[in-house]
Amino acid sequence: MTAVFSKKDFIATKWFTLEKIIQLVTGVFIVPQIFSSLGTVDIGKLKFVESVLEMFTPLFFLGLSAICIREIIFNPKRAHLILATAFYLRFISWIVIFIGLILYFSLTKNSPLESLYLIIACSYLFKLTDVFEYYLLAKKWTKIIFISKITSLGIIVALQYYGVRNQLDVYYFAKLIVLDFFIQGLIYTIILRHKKLLVFKQWTFSWTLGKSLLKMSFPLIISNGLIMFYITIDELFLKYFHGDHANGIFATVQFLVIVLSWNIGFSIINALYPSLAESFQEDSILYQKKIKALFKMMLVLGLGIGGFYTLFGAAILDAFFTNSYAEAKTPLLIFCWAPLFIFIGMIYEKHLVNTNDLQKNVYRFMLGCVSNVILCYLLIPMWHATGAAIAVLISHFITNVVYVFLDEKSRKQVLSLF
Repeated sequence: MTAVFSKKDFIATKWFTLEKIIQLVTGVFIVPQIFSSLGTVDIGKLKFVESVLEMFTPLFFLGLSAICIREIIFNPKRAHLILATAFYLRFISWIVIFIGLILYFSLTKNSPLESLYLIIACSYLFKLTDVFEYYLLAKKWTKIIFISKITSLGIIVALQYYGVRNQLDVYYFAKLIVLDFFIQGLIYTIILRHKKLLVFKQWTFSWTLGKSLLKMSFPLIISNGLIMFYITIDELFLKYFHGDHANGIFATVQFLVIVLSWNIGFSIINALYPSLAESFQEDSILYQKKIKALFKMMLVLGLGIGGFYTLFGAAILDAFFTNSYAEAKTPLLIFCWAPLFIFIGMIYEKHLVNTNDLQKNVYRFMLGCVSNVILCYLLIPMWHATGAAIAVLISHFITNVVYVFLDEKSRKQVLSLF
């Protein structure tokens, strides 16, 4: 790794990884208490609402993250114009979706989850400020991201602990999601303004650039929409066949594997992506070496996550969760191997961004979406959350491994690494 990535690359990765480790430690402390305090039914409701709204995240985010980072690296003089245009595009998209939600609930009487939907939807307004992260990632200034997220984390964990101690309801914890994004955005703004890196006078919207960004990101919008659908479909099936309790069980598994584990790999890949983009533009041989090194690192991490939960997953559930979550042991044993395949797909997607070959992302997620729907229909009615875990694991394998070898060009590129 040290032979292909620079010291600056590792510093960027260090801050990202440290943030995820701190999140892991605090998450182990507070989240099981929240789950136990609210119970499987309320947790199921909250996670179901989050999952439904996450199906709209491709429209909230417009697939602009990787595209903007790449464009800032390739065209640094246009950084402010790129950020401003991305911000306004996402703001317009949020307004349209939020108005759509209000109109929907005005026509739907006595919806029990209406307040939760509107609260969580508001969090996406404050998440607009994560466009600042595009610039910070492109410049490898991940220390600022670390400061923002850890400061917010400290405040939110304290408020979560207060909510647990006082047995506050699910709406309180939903509002903390909004507050978390607000604090992060406020800190970004203050730091960047103080360092004179954020000059709002230069923030003008360009229709020409906006059309260009959307054209480049359109395959990502489609593929991200397919991702969210095929991830969320498990929870829709669980709710339909088995209710909020089953969703609460599966939410526990997702928390342990996704929030506490594969987010570390996600952060490493994102932190090293600017280095990949630079090498792609300047040195194709070095680029290939970096891809190979990153792949090996993620392979080790994925095997480590799977092995860890295989050995200690049941003990973690017994130690930190109430008996009502005991049903999560078998799904966790299965789902814990998903990061191994997800990391491969993440690296492959970054390569597709660099080569501007993102239509393949659409094809692979269409394949994964169809396979997951079929598997959910067959497995969830019989095996509950365990069926959902099997369906997700197999669909991830199909999406991130099988497709790569089905595509002739991708297969040759992968085989050339070894």
